[in-house]
Amino acid sequence: MSDTRDAQARLIDAWLDQQWLEKGLSENSLSNYRRDVRQLADWLHQRGGSLLEAQRYQLLEFLAARHQLGISARTVARQLSAVKSFYRWLKREGRLPEDPALLIERPKTGRPLPKTLTEADVEALLDAPDLDTPLGLRDRAMLEVLYATGLRVTELITLTQSQINPRQGLVRVIGKGDKERLVPLGEEALHWLVRYLREGRPILLGNDQELLFPSLRGTCMTRQTFWHRIKQMAQVAGVQKALSPHTLRHAFATHLLNHGADLRVVQLLLGHSDLSTTQIYTHVAQQRLQDLYQKHHPRSGT
Repeated sequence: MSDTRDAQARLIDAWLDQQWLEKGLSENSLSNYRRDVRQLADWLHQRGGSLLEAQRYQLLEFLAARHQLGISARTVARQLSAVKSFYRWLKREGRLPEDPALLIERPKTGRPLPKTLTEADVEALLDAPDLDTPLGLRDRAMLEVLYATGLRVTELITLTQSQINPRQGLVRVIGKGDKERLVPLGEEALHWLVRYLREGRPILLGNDQELLFPSLRGTCMTRQTFWHRIKQMAQVAGVQKALSPHTLRHAFATHLLNHGADLRVVQLLLGHSDLSTTQIYTHVAQQRLQDLYQKHHPRSGT
């Protein structure tokens, strides 16, 4: 039986060598692949089977056993992907007459819901910067613009003066793939932006005359610096929730939907090329819809 396990280990190594040659996978990915298929081999070995003898029903039983151990659907899906790749290679190499994993569908994993803030959380965050300093005025204007427009962080920190039209209240955004979109700023964001341009930016201004939100050194701010600033302001605001660089972007989309915005409008504002990317926010807003139903439907039972 040890000879069988050694032979299986050599098979896995040969498959991984081919994966490295064909796809240029990293050592970390190759290590994950080896572990995923090795776990299947060990599971089959405990039941008197082997990788080359496995039937489709056994692979399904293995996946079910992984679920029963409490392993997430996302991890099981990744493991199945490795197993399918391994058996596809065995079939191609002529080591198996049929691929037992061919017709096994990947489990639906869904997409992780973006963490978001309540409207009260956002208000506290917006009020956190120290308005007596140029940096505080800059930070307040950045937060207001971010929440008003739903820009990506990279889009925000690279904004230039020429992209802002205060008279029309619009910002021209250069997004992914150099795609351009126009996004309204809103009165509150425009108010803070104009005040910052008048009172804060002239003091911060460095070499780049066009840059809208320069760093303390007068250069383009990094994503990491802005992320650090947001975490500092969250502490000041007493916001205890886990934050990400896109927290205000997520809040922008969720709060728009909560207030009745059309999903396709939100898609255009966010710069998503595919509506399915935007649809994740409908799940975030689902509780709001349920509350509205309970409150207004005559047969809701309330």
